[in-house]
Amino acid sequence: MQDLSLHILDIVENSLAAGSRRVEIRVEENMSADRMVIEIVDDGCGMDEERARKALDPFFTTKTVRRVGLGLPLLEEACRMSKGKLRIQSRPGKGTRVRATFQHSHIDRKPLGNIRDTLITLMIGHPQVDLLYEHRKEGKTFSLDTREIKADLGEIPLDAPQVVSALRTLIQSGLEDLGAS
Repeated sequence: MQDLSLHILDIVENSLAAGSRRVEIRVEENMSADRMVIEIVDDGCGMDEERARKALDPFFTTKTVRRVGLGLPLLEEACRMSKGKLRIQSRPGKGTRVRATFQHSHIDRKPLGNIRDTLITLMIGHPQVDLLYEHRKEGKTFSLDTREIKADLGEIPLDAPQVVSALRTLIQSGLEDLGAS
């Protein structure tokens, strides 16, 4: 995968396949600590300890349409390449937390990429899911909660063209104000 936003998309799609109704995505860029952290927390079916360990094996998958599962192993490799690590915490029936850390300034750290379009894709592709996004950088925070957005919209769907356009503008503006990379 070319950038971290695609890894986020992949992990969240896995969360949704595991029955998640709520997914939290957190990005923290701490320049003074030279660290970037991406955390994805879901309320899906979760995994036992053995399955969580196997999830990092590229030849293990629970999917029946292919015989490999590369999402988490590729993210783990991206972390390792930039002096970071990947950690998975999960409990059956309780959900899963994936935490990826990176040395922010490392030459091999992938760029964050187009997080705006990743969020839009998730919001309009899965309007029934509550999606929370929080991005922190140098004391500033941009956050988005689809529960609040849906409450404000009432009967207007998230995928209405004028809503999608407004969401793109809102997210882009929030990320620019943050100075997000």
